[in-house]
Amino acid sequence: MSGPAASSGIVIGLSAVVVAVRDGEVVVLTVRPHDAVTDIASPLPGLPFGPFDPEGHRTFELALRAFVTEQTRFQLGYVEQLYTFGDKGRDAPRAEVGAGAARVVSIGYLGLTPKATDTQAPDTAWAPWTRFFPWEDWRAGRPALLDEAIAPALRRWAGDDADRLSRARLAFALDGAPWNEERVLERYELLYEAGLAPEAARDRDRADGHDPAEPVALSAALGEPMISDHRRILATGLSRLRGKIKYRPVAFELTPAEFTLSTLQRTVEAIAGVPLHKQNFRRVVEREDLVEGLGRLDSETGGRPAELFRFRREILGARQAGGLSLPLLRE
Repeated sequence: MSGPAASSGIVIGLSAVVVAVRDGEVVVLTVRPHDAVTDIASPLPGLPFGPFDPEGHRTFELALRAFVTEQTRFQLGYVEQLYTFGDKGRDAPRAEVGAGAARVVSIGYLGLTPKATDTQAPDTAWAPWTRFFPWEDWRAGRPALLDEAIAPALRRWAGDDADRLSRARLAFALDGAPWNEERVLERYELLYEAGLAPEAARDRDRADGHDPAEPVALSAALGEPMISDHRRILATGLSRLRGKIKYRPVAFELTPAEFTLSTLQRTVEAIAGVPLHKQNFRRVVEREDLVEGLGRLDSETGGRPAELFRFRREILGARQAGGLSLPLLRE
């Protein structure tokens, strides 16, 4: 890294949440960085990342694109900045980019691609993000792990603290509270604060000057840990994407050029993590006038041939295009 960044005591780290949909599941591009001394790959996955060099990089985004290509051999398309994390203290995930004692300001980006292309880069893989946030998938109903594992652990942590109990109830839909699919980051940060995210103990040890090994998952219900603050950045990406599909047509950045309405619905369900009402979803698509029928059928659906559609991308330059609301399937 360059001298100015290191001498100031602050290093800017850039990380990319690169998302695709494969076989009806949302997947994210992960890497396993190598130790600079031993050249051994990390036991934990992370996101493509690297430090920003103010002397060598003209912009944050150009630096990020270079990191992703270098580490994964994958060319980014759609990209937007997510959030900047600069927290200092023991209550928030700690960013690490090999900067030693320097304080790291972590900037996350969201990238979307219509195809999870195999990169052939070493120690790089597409991973379903349900591995990291298993409680976020409600497509088959309320996950049993919420009531069997997460709720009891949060209640033990909260004790008689009314504020903690209220936050756990609202975040994880306990005691009849409604589920809000957009609160992904809030849920992860609550688990971190409660010490239920294994990254929390690692970061506390590092804050005390120790050099702990990377943690292992405390249980399958709590998801797999990641390096640095990458699970926090990934949670931020999922929160942003789940919110944005409702007011901008970003879901079409994750679909092929030609698709059936069933494929589109499965894509949106995979992002939102909730089941949708088929007929009402199609009414939403028709009302927003975002797609156009191609007059051809997809014979590879495995059942009755379905009509193929395309996203009317030309409307983006003509008007403010909306997103797709989520008509939930009520049991």
